[in-house]
Amino acid sequence: MGKPDETFAAFNRSFDFDIRLFEADVHASIAHAHGLQGAGVLTEKEAALVTGSLRTLLLLAKEDPDYMILDSEDVHSFIESRLVELVGDLGKKLHTGRSRNDQVSTAFRLWLRDEVTQLQRDIRSLQSALVAAAERHEKAVLPGYTHLQRAQPLMWAHWCLAYFEMLERDINRLSDTSKRVNILPLGSAALAGTSFAIDREAVAKELGFQGVAQNSLDAVSDRDFAIEFAGACSLIMVHLSRLAEDLIIYASTEFGFIYLSDAVSTGSSLMPQKKNPDALELVRGKAGRVFGHHAALLATMKGLPLAYNKDMQEDKQAVFDCLDTTQICLSVTGIVLGHLSVNETRSREAATKGYLNATELADYLVKKGVPFRTAHDMTGRIVLAAIEKGRELHELRPEEFHEFSNQIGPDVFQALSLEHTVGSKSQTGGTSPARVAEAIKQAKAKLNG
Repeated sequence: MGKPDETFAAFNRSFDFDIRLFEADVHASIAHAHGLQGAGVLTEKEAALVTGSLRTLLLLAKEDPDYMILDSEDVHSFIESRLVELVGDLGKKLHTGRSRNDQVSTAFRLWLRDEVTQLQRDIRSLQSALVAAAERHEKAVLPGYTHLQRAQPLMWAHWCLAYFEMLERDINRLSDTSKRVNILPLGSAALAGTSFAIDREAVAKELGFQGVAQNSLDAVSDRDFAIEFAGACSLIMVHLSRLAEDLIIYASTEFGFIYLSDAVSTGSSLMPQKKNPDALELVRGKAGRVFGHHAALLATMKGLPLAYNKDMQEDKQAVFDCLDTTQICLSVTGIVLGHLSVNETRSREAATKGYLNATELADYLVKKGVPFRTAHDMTGRIVLAAIEKGRELHELRPEEFHEFSNQIGPDVFQALSLEHTVGSKSQTGGTSPARVAEAIKQAKAKLNG
């Protein structure tokens, strides 16, 4: 074969980014060497020399940062060339019974399996920050919104725990994804399987895989696990972006519910009075970056014939950046939560304005025996009258209520109070202080578990 064009060689090279798979590929190679020993390809002495030298590579890479600098096409050829330097031609035996196709997929899965676990820990850290933020302002109340219109009052802690629940689903989703990551493709060779008697189940057990891929053709061409992981990261970023959007709105002058410290915000280069929520805006912006990687992986795989195609080399950078971006956004969001404070006076005042207790009035009438639809209509007319008078519902006089119904008694004012409006939502999942306190306790149990 002739020498490859230099531009193509650089275009084909993946060592600059797949170097992250170094440790995973070494561990997979050690297990493969044991498999070759079991198949009679390597003697016990040869297997010991190869595996010992592979462990030496791990040690050398940790001790010397410059050790990983070499003009290799990819991390897999780098490891093989370094191994040959240590053991000579014996190192060339290691690739017996495997192809770059099943080797790459195995290393990628091993690496990703560990990173999924770490990502779950990162999510737990953010959940802890949410619980801490909830407890710092355990009595704070703010308006809840639908359609970005004031709807009903909520405990601040209830808002925090809403995002705790979203992140809990993310942890569970990653656990489910991990099941499909944790399948061994090694032994599938290029596409048709290997003719050497390698005990794939033993190799899987050594590497901690839950099982082996059952079809060699599928095993080397499958990147569902990468797409699924990118999808899980995309949903995490959806949740972080929504959280960021809420806090950006709450921190605005118009709302003023929260205050962001200088640790997580910046000033304007022109306007000295401004404080910009840059940390949150970056989290919101980086969500699109992760979504793009997910879409790119789907587009890359959608038209590929079986089995392996070089297009699939694009999987790693997408997954690497999904992970890196999601992790830093989780970390920064936790820092923001640790450096914000709630303006409890401002948020409480907002929760008492805008007829947020209208539903309570309708419920009050229902408890007096009025059908809900009738109560809903009557409450709407009372709200219109209150708007015309320029007063909130709880500021109306008893006789003004009587213009609409004699069933409305003096006890209506207790029903319309902020304490009752919030406290009455006492069923499971509600925003009453008692329920929220119970939810915080349950959240802490999950964190400690």
